Amino acid sequence: MKDRMNVELDKELLDILFCPRCKGNVRLNAAGVGIICGRCKLQYEVKDGIPIMLADEAKPIEEDGHSSN
Repeated sequence: MKDRMNVELDKELLDILFCPRCKGNVRLNAAGVGIICGRCKLQYEVKDGIPIMLADEAKPIEEDGHSSN
């Protein structure tokens, strides 16, 4: 039940979140553990259900959507 609530919360958060670098839309990655900006090709980490939306801490992603680190 807790996981289901986190997914719903993530959807609500994603509706109001944007990339701090380009101000574009973001999406949850396939594994549900990071937030992706397709325009900047960056992944923002989610720690304890809290998105860390700091451009300096974002990790570059490869074309297939996986973090390069």
